[in-house]
Amino acid sequence: MLAAGTARVDITPPIGIAHAGWGAQSHEGAEGVDMPLTITALVIEPDGNTNPAERIAILDIDTCILVETYDVRIRNAVTEATGIPAVNQRVSYTHTHSGPIEGLSWIVKGADMVEPWFRSLAPASAKAVEEAISKIVPVRSDSGKGHCEININRRPVSHDGKVFTGRNASGFVDHEVLVTALDDLDGNPVATLVNYACHPTIMGPENKLITPDYPGPVRETVESIVGGTCLFLQGAAGNQGPIDGFTGDTSVYRKLGKQLGIEAARVRLTIDPVPREEKLEQILSSGADLGIYSFNQAGESDDTLGLIESSALLPIKEMPPESEVQANFDAIQANLENVRKRGGTVEEIKQAAFPAKRETLLLRHTKTFGQGGEKREIPIQVIRIGNTALVAIPVEPFAEIGTAVKERSPADWTLFSGYANGYYGYLPMEYAYPEGGYEVGPTAPFEAGAAEQMIEDCLEAIHKLWD
Repeated sequence: MLAAGTARVDITPPIGIAHAGWGAQSHEGAEGVDMPLTITALVIEPDGNTNPAERIAILDIDTCILVETYDVRIRNAVTEATGIPAVNQRVSYTHTHSGPIEGLSWIVKGADMVEPWFRSLAPASAKAVEEAISKIVPVRSDSGKGHCEININRRPVSHDGKVFTGRNASGFVDHEVLVTALDDLDGNPVATLVNYACHPTIMGPENKLITPDYPGPVRETVESIVGGTCLFLQGAAGNQGPIDGFTGDTSVYRKLGKQLGIEAARVRLTIDPVPREEKLEQILSSGADLGIYSFNQAGESDDTLGLIESSALLPIKEMPPESEVQANFDAIQANLENVRKRGGTVEEIKQAAFPAKRETLLLRHTKTFGQGGEKREIPIQVIRIGNTALVAIPVEPFAEIGTAVKERSPADWTLFSGYANGYYGYLPMEYAYPEGGYEVGPTAPFEAGAAEQMIEDCLEAIHKLWD
């Protein structure tokens, strides 16, 4: 038997905080809150074993990116408060573009609020995990799948042959909705894990409000229909975008999030973690003879709990020296500030802002990988909850990576995620490199072929845990 508990804490940042999700935006600070940002925690342990070293904590955090610095702070805070080892924690983030953005920002107004907010995530995470531990009850688990079409391949080609970020109806897309259920021994829902691949970019450059984008309504919808606590685990969304996005209309993300939430709730309500067998009890004489059946427990659900940390050795692109990239970024940022100070038009501000955003991404990679040109280990984490594998890698993976791992996994169910346990940029499939586009430019520090290697290393890790 397993045992689990959940909790949620509010991490909504203050109005006015730098709101830097888009290079094409003209505003600087958030002007309001449409929906709170939260941290949702799930703690799982073998039933009856309260040893912190045996517990696993999964965190679902409403933020765009958590680089290694903040990831480590969160783990340390959780370990200090609860004793759960850092290696036994999964620190996931939804990737919403409608909240604060970590570091290297070209935004000035409200920038002083960003670092304190990110620092607050560590004690907030510890609080959520502590509360989840206090609510632990025996549970059974199982998973199921559904289908939802709020996502689409986001790499179309323009009339002049350039790949841009939009809607590509003929491109690869993963519409699968994977759901893991944790019920108490009376069949009441304790937790629901929802795994889906789509960039939370429904709210775009014109949006001036803090929101979790569609993952917020997903959780809200599942909880209102099913009960219990819902965690959203972002999938392999590197080349997956929303069917309607880049808007300032908050009703759009709420509608699409509700659509996905309804499908997840439908799947959740079909999952019964208790193995059952059908028995015909009697044939009751009536207007028609009625078969009366019972569905009795025929065993226990899989109560295996495990975790493995592995890695993929991936080739890194050659990049300019950090000093050169920093100088370029400083010059671009200075130009942006001059445009703002002289009262430039909205269009002039946007034209000055988007190069800053792109140079920010390249600067992040040079700080992490130096000038590249060699191979680096990128972490892989696999958690086993019963018959289900939860795979997490710290990149923005193309959907083909997730689909390949799910299809070839030895687990009955495999929930594949990027956006967890740090951040190292985009991981595109090899075919995408000659096509070009945002996901293979300064956002991707990896050489072609790295994604295909990651697939094999993820499968090897799952097999090790299952074997």
